[in-house]
Amino acid sequence: MGLGGVALIGVGLSMDAFAVSVCKGLSMKKINYIYAIIIAAFFGVFQAVMPLIGWLLGIQFEGYVSAYGSWIAFALLAFIGAKMIYEAIKEDDSCETSIIVIKELFVLALATSIDALAVGISFSFLDVNIWQSILVIGLITFAISLLGVIFGNKFGAKYKSKAEIVGGIILILIGVKIILEYFGIL
Repeated sequence: MGLGGVALIGVGLSMDAFAVSVCKGLSMKKINYIYAIIIAAFFGVFQAVMPLIGWLLGIQFEGYVSAYGSWIAFALLAFIGAKMIYEAIKEDDSCETSIIVIKELFVLALATSIDALAVGISFSFLDVNIWQSILVIGLITFAISLLGVIFGNKFGAKYKSKAEIVGGIILILIGVKIILEYFGIL
């Protein structure tokens, strides 16, 4: 998988963090850029670390499942994408109103990065430079989360669920691409 594919995965994974960041921006009467950077850093770091953990777990079992690696990657990405779409559709679009609490940010960053753990497992079955991948995913998530806080403060929650749906579609399409490559179609 090339850098472009990893970047698209980073965009897809960052949509949950974007949605939470929009809520954080909504809770600020006036944008506080220090808080915005702290929020974005939490999400960026967690989205970078979780694929590494998943990759480390995945390489432990690579010998057992290497023949099925493309199928496992497809299943994980399709499941994560479908889950994101489902949650965006069923969500009530409400946001919590607290500004910034480190414990809360830790929990939110962990919750929004669980999907990245599964992506990391799929990376262990693919030809991916893990260090480059986690850097790209972390930086993309940081940037998108920072924009989420700013947009949330300026425009409200109008685009929150739409962003999650787009992220889910991106992950599913990448999974389909992996399977098409497996069959030699791409």
